Amino acid sequence: MSDINVITGDRNSSIRDKSPLIIILDRLRSTHNVGNILRLADAVHASEVICAGYTACPPHPKLSKSAMGTEEFVTTRHAENAFEAALELKEQGYEIIGVETVESAESVWDIKFPEKTCLILGNEALGLQEETVKVCERFVSLPAFGLKNSINVANCASVVMYRYAEQHS
Repeated sequence: MSDINVITGDRNSSIRDKSPLIIILDRLRSTHNVGNILRLADAVHASEVICAGYTACPPHPKLSKSAMGTEEFVTTRHAENAFEAALELKEQGYEIIGVETVESAESVWDIKFPEKTCLILGNEALGLQEETVKVCERFVSLPAFGLKNSINVANCASVVMYRYAEQHS
């Protein structure tokens, strides 16, 4: 018998209520990143992923490999742009938080997420669109200590989404 304890997710998680967390993906180019974020959305039980602009949205053949089947049951929809999608959610009482390396960003370790949070993740090379930045009420970022000031969008999403889940589980 091994001394290693393996902890797995609740196989009946689909019967639990989803958290009110919503993720908007603002023009992500990589289907691998989108697929990984769909898996994360499932893992933290997010309500929805909105694929904005040219972000690949299910059904999409290249998403299937990295999404590992989560594209079949994670609620997704396409929006023409992140700005309009965020405005709609703001009207529904969501706080719009951009995940971005702006000077005013709160550290992921210090931020307190409201229950009704919408996180907007931007393009891997360009970040959030200027109009999308304007609709954000706050920003969150991961501290970066190397020469680059950011990491891969899906890796960043995992830290931020799990930080939300830690505060609201």
